[in-house]
Amino acid sequence: MASPTSLLKRLLLGRPFRSDRLQHTLLPKRIALPVFASDALSSVAYAPDEILLTLSIAGASAYFFSPWIALAVVVVMLTVVASYRQNVHAYPSGGGDYEVATVNLGPKFGVGVASALLVDYVLTVAVSVSSGVANLGSVVPFVATHKVLIAVSAVVLLTAVNLRGLRESGTAFAIPTYGFVIVMLGMLLTGLFRVFVLGDELRAPSADLVIQAEHSVTGFALVFLLLRTFSSGAAALTGVEAISNGVPAFKAPKSRNAATTLLLLGTISVSMLVGIIWLARLTHLQFVEDPNLQIVSGPEGYVQKTVTTQLGETVFGSGSILLYVLAGVTALILFLAANTAFNGFPVLGSILAQDRYLPRQFHTRGDRLAFSNGITFLALFAIVLIVGFQAEVTKLIQLYIVGVFVSFTVSQVGMIRHWNRHLRTERDPEARRRMIRSRAINTFGAGLTGAVLVIVLITKFLLGAWIAIAAMAVIYVLMLGIRRHYDRIAVELTPPDEGRAVLPARNHAIVLVSKLHQPTLRAIAYARATRPDTLTAVTVNVDEKDTRDLQADWERREMAIPLTVIDSPYREITRPILDFVASTRRKSPRDVVTVFIPEYVVGRWWENLLHNQSALRLKGRLLFEPGVMVVSVPWQLASTASKNLDRLDATLSRTPARGPRSAVPPLVATPPVAPAPPGQGGPENSETMGNTRD
Repeated sequence: MASPTSLLKRLLLGRPFRSDRLQHTLLPKRIALPVFASDALSSVAYAPDEILLTLSIAGASAYFFSPWIALAVVVVMLTVVASYRQNVHAYPSGGGDYEVATVNLGPKFGVGVASALLVDYVLTVAVSVSSGVANLGSVVPFVATHKVLIAVSAVVLLTAVNLRGLRESGTAFAIPTYGFVIVMLGMLLTGLFRVFVLGDELRAPSADLVIQAEHSVTGFALVFLLLRTFSSGAAALTGVEAISNGVPAFKAPKSRNAATTLLLLGTISVSMLVGIIWLARLTHLQFVEDPNLQIVSGPEGYVQKTVTTQLGETVFGSGSILLYVLAGVTALILFLAANTAFNGFPVLGSILAQDRYLPRQFHTRGDRLAFSNGITFLALFAIVLIVGFQAEVTKLIQLYIVGVFVSFTVSQVGMIRHWNRHLRTERDPEARRRMIRSRAINTFGAGLTGAVLVIVLITKFLLGAWIAIAAMAVIYVLMLGIRRHYDRIAVELTPPDEGRAVLPARNHAIVLVSKLHQPTLRAIAYARATRPDTLTAVTVNVDEKDTRDLQADWERREMAIPLTVIDSPYREITRPILDFVASTRRKSPRDVVTVFIPEYVVGRWWENLLHNQSALRLKGRLLFEPGVMVVSVPWQLASTASKNLDRLDATLSRTPARGPRSAVPPLVATPPVAPAPPGQGGPENSETMGNTRD
């Protein structure tokens, strides 16, 4: 009978996968596109909003610049896509920007890129889910009034889906992703067809609003505003790097499939971004940063809707089924866009853990062959951001894209060094031509993304980008500290090159005693079986009557080993034992002291609260004493007979039990057993129980 926790886990996550089924999780291109490209595809749902609302600061006339801003974003996107096609061919192992920077620029550059990507992945989840809530709230008022709760619920749901395994999550996301692309392109084509072929005059719901500029923007201020608008629109590029990190998840040929997916991603994203901005200009759509202050004249009770919702209402008509379909798939793809981060963050975390920059637990796959720890950590930090910024896209977007452009720029510089290194040894003319062409693409990409990074830092630093930069710095220092810790431990654990390990001169055994019962007898018998040089039993005198009773019982049973009583006037147990152990070892630095601690083994969780507390404290403290070995001598209480050992085995191994466990006879009460003569094992070797004072 499975436990409720195990049953719930299997219900949510499914049955565990064997390690040899890892090939089951590899993705074909048709599934890899929604898995790894949903972030970049969905960003066209909020990148146009950010372009228009930033331009609105200068008034409605500034919308004239929106097509040119979109064109600049398109140029950067196509450049980044072309650059990363070179990356996936050169580095198909899945390290992406981290591997490129580490191999070509050094480990510290690699760690810097990794810290930027980790921060950006967290922000991807927070921004995408928050934007999805905003789009859904445009047509469902309940969502708008409970956006934080719904955003957090969406992250929890995404976490559960991804914990089921990469192939399953990809299949679940393929239909809504392709549905979004079809509905969005269908809306754009329908709108353009009505304008240019049918001659309809389409006007967005916000076309007749009268808005005012927040500030008078001319000269340098206008240039700064355009740069800030461009940096906000560059959010459309986020997610491109995820494919280079996820190359191992593709089916063979991995590099070619990843490069093809990148090309599809760039083509679809560019088409939708240009189409939305173009149709927005044709319909005179207006979208402002602060409706309460900027809208001077408008309908009674006007509520600003997102750009895609306004376009859908203009093309399909207010209240039409297609409008709700558009709003639904847009919200859904924005929720699912976070899946790009859920697939990229754990893989990158696993690589960093393998390189000892993150805890090793990040390298471990869960029951469903997914990197469960990385998925869980990503979800937790994303929820913190969503709650902290109240799921406000405009606030979160200011922290966004800093990390991704750091990784873009450093990666392209690394690729330039990669091609230079190979060109020094390559002699085949055709291969050299390909390398020179690839180097030219990466050089142009490095220059362009570097310029965008400078623009982003200048225009967004005081608006919130400093938070992302500070987070990158903290993660960078933390990862270097983790690496130093692992390196230091590795040095300490490395055996010497020459000579054998020095054997201890003598082994002094100490058995801790509270009462002379079967647990104590088992511990003494086991200690004697190890044949130490000296063997003594030790008890701490915290109660005169109990100690006298113990001594009398010890003499009555004619125990073969001496009993040492340590006085403790302040009724302390741990410190007197530590002092006694230290004094025993001080006689010779090469001596070893082995402390035998009897412990109860209980079958019910609440019984642990009633037993073994002193033993746990002593063990925890003795582990820090050099030259001291701690041995736990267990005694199974009768309650352990009802313990479901098959379920315990399955829980500990994280796999189903392989077969029925041999029956364990029930424990029966046994009479006290007299100690065996010195040098011989007695029946207490099989009937034992022990604990320090409970």
